Amino acid sequence: MSIVEMKVPVIGESVTEVTLSEWLKADGEYVERDEAICEFESDKATLEFPAEAAGRIIHVAAEGDDLEIGALVAKIDTSAAPEGEGDSAPAEAAPQESTPAPAAEAAPAAKTDNYATGTPSPAAGKILREAGVDAASVNGTGRDGRITKDDAQKAATSPAPAPAPQKAAPAPAPAPKPATAFSREQRVEKMSRMRRTIASRLVSAKNETAMLTTFNEVDLTEVMALRKRVQEQFVAKYGVKLGFMSIFAKACAQVLMEMPDVNAHIGEDGKSLIYHDYVDISFAVSTPTGLVVPPINNIESLGFADIEKNLKDLAVRARDNKLSMDEMSGGTFTITNGGVFGSMLSTPIINQPQSAILGMHNIIQRPVAVNGQVEIRPMMYLALSYDHRVIDGSSSVTFLVKVIKLLEDPTLLLLGL
Repeated sequence: MSIVEMKVPVIGESVTEVTLSEWLKADGEYVERDEAICEFESDKATLEFPAEAAGRIIHVAAEGDDLEIGALVAKIDTSAAPEGEGDSAPAEAAPQESTPAPAAEAAPAAKTDNYATGTPSPAAGKILREAGVDAASVNGTGRDGRITKDDAQKAATSPAPAPAPQKAAPAPAPAPKPATAFSREQRVEKMSRMRRTIASRLVSAKNETAMLTTFNEVDLTEVMALRKRVQEQFVAKYGVKLGFMSIFAKACAQVLMEMPDVNAHIGEDGKSLIYHDYVDISFAVSTPTGLVVPPINNIESLGFADIEKNLKDLAVRARDNKLSMDEMSGGTFTITNGGVFGSMLSTPIINQPQSAILGMHNIIQRPVAVNGQVEIRPMMYLALSYDHRVIDGSSSVTFLVKVIKLLEDPTLLLLGL
């Protein structure tokens, strides 16, 4: 027997432990080299772990286990043959009587399946699991009957066949469910690694920074008019919509370049300030497993269309757990938009080691005084949380005022004034 040990690989400099979130291959199942055998959940992402050799897998760790880098996950018996191969030796034929058999049509040769038949590829398996489709109901068109990604996508998007109508006796009335009023039941579930990491970092940000929040409001009349005026042409030329986020990002980037203190952070020694001559903005993206904040680099040098395309790509890949560790690290400033969930006002927590985060909120039509007259305007509250060790109160207020000025007169933003 030849055994290959599968151990937790080095994932990133800051990652020292992962959680085995799901086995993709059953204990004792035959796997091919480079097939994903399980999924690891790290501080920031979910990663598939490929087999290093072909053979039968022997589980060592269990789902939900926390594993350090280098810990043993599974063993692979490379001497094992795929299912259907080498399972039995050919037996000698028993002597038969020479009586001729009656003439009959020759029976068709039985179709032999192997280990790949009906087995989805890692990508196909993920699609089927998310769509709730049983792999046994999918016809694989890949080599040896393997279910390909294209097969899975077709199965996931195809409506389930309607059952044939049949006459049946009327179903009995369902029994009344027991009343659940005054229930005292409770359940305990282990926190995901991402949720534990988020909790730890939020507590750290509250305890290790001198965090304050300043508020203001912005009239988005001109921004909304601009989007309405150019949206059709923008989509026709770039293939994406002009959203609020790219406009806010460009406004923040312009002011951050003018106010380097807001774009700085304290060094690891705790005695130095690190300034940046560029603006990398992290954008908070909500995923089923938690909040991630992947950055877009050099916002100050990008156009609105480039920002929108990057935002769309980041959001899709973040929700599909396809962002790498490098893609989720870095950033000099963060923007979070609680308004998409209906938040009117909040105090966002700093994304360490950064020194400031801008919170956007929902847009509400409110009466405001304009040139001595009461008008209904689309208003949004803005919140800037900042580390008072790096940013003075006057600087935080000035930053918000400058950003609001650009948003209320986008011509200044477009002209870089």
